Amino acid sequence: MNTTPAARAGYRTLDTGSLGSWLAALPAVRERLGGAPERWTVREVGDGNLNLVFLVDGPGDSICVKQALPYLRVAGPSWPMTLERAYYEQSYYAAVAPHVGAAIPRVFHYDPERYAIVMECLTPHVILRRGLIAGHRYANVGRDIGDYVARAGFFTSDLAEPFERKFDRIARFAGNTDLVRISVDLIFTDPYREHPRNRHTRPHLDCDVATLRGDAAAKAAAAELGRRFLGETQALIHGDLHSGSIMVTDADTRVIDPEFAFYGPLGFDLGAFLGNLVLAWCAQPGLASRAGERDAYRDWILEQAKAFWTVFHDRFLALWRNEGHGDAWPAAMFREAGDGAALETVRRQYLEALFADMLGYAACKMIRRVVGFAHVADLDGIADPALRARCERSALGIATHWLKRRQEYRSIEDTLAALPEISAR
Repeated sequence: MNTTPAARAGYRTLDTGSLGSWLAALPAVRERLGGAPERWTVREVGDGNLNLVFLVDGPGDSICVKQALPYLRVAGPSWPMTLERAYYEQSYYAAVAPHVGAAIPRVFHYDPERYAIVMECLTPHVILRRGLIAGHRYANVGRDIGDYVARAGFFTSDLAEPFERKFDRIARFAGNTDLVRISVDLIFTDPYREHPRNRHTRPHLDCDVATLRGDAAAKAAAAELGRRFLGETQALIHGDLHSGSIMVTDADTRVIDPEFAFYGPLGFDLGAFLGNLVLAWCAQPGLASRAGERDAYRDWILEQAKAFWTVFHDRFLALWRNEGHGDAWPAAMFREAGDGAALETVRRQYLEALFADMLGYAACKMIRRVVGFAHVADLDGIADPALRARCERSALGIATHWLKRRQEYRSIEDTLAALPEISAR
């Protein structure tokens, strides 16, 4: 599927001038917006790394249009990128929609020639990362994302469905190689070596980066997690579930931007979200206007991290007990033997392994955001480089500790309680 964009005669980059006429030719979308196209307001609002994003307001409703570009937006035409990522995004939405309900935006139309998705406009939602930077509290976000990952992961695994159905989806998403390549390079490889895409706060972190790149144990752990990232088809994963891929209000949480979706280890999605919460926790002292101002908010972030894992664990376990109809560990086999306790042991061990995976993948995501390509605004927004470096050093310390010692932790409570000490080393 990775043919060059020039070979696709139907592809045209949309803009604020052409978007209205294209949407007007889609009856269901035109009816939703209401009124004549001349009354529609079109804005380009994309501020991410990959795509064009438009918001269209009509008398009847508002919609969002997302179009893939033939290159990485953050890098420009010098970094070509497959357009098919839009196909995988809408395919992911279709696969998980029956299981996660309103936790994702509704998709109204997909155009395979323009690689454009027309979907629900999420308003008054904001990007979670921006809310964390601003110090806003969203009471349900940890719980909501824990429930989301449990449902999306369980129901696309062979714990829930026959392997034939899972294999069909594995084959469908196996073509998403360009996006997986980004993850392999930027998360598991580049941060641990000299590479022109990497950057860090200089000269403040020079010694820290040199120590990381000379740490054979850390590099071996990252490489092993990278191998499993490519080799374990545990579930259909979002692939980029950070705080910039979640939109929130005080009462609602939505997951967006799943163009990195493929079949991989469920711990990767778990780690992406946890790692970004911890990055936000590390950044708070640099975002405060005075010492100690955000201490209570840091505590709240850790409460959300605890709720995230706890709800994921409990929901996933309940789904396995009640909806475990797949070919992996078939419940009937254990019932016939009268040994339900053995299956419960398997479930406990499975979740323990997921917990360790979560910490390892969180570590890789955190390291990448400090010393690799495409940092996070939580840390980059700290204007004083010395203060920023202190916050980043805290994140690196936690990440390298988790990377090498993830198997030692058994509970989310003990893991989070240890963060202040680890980050102060």
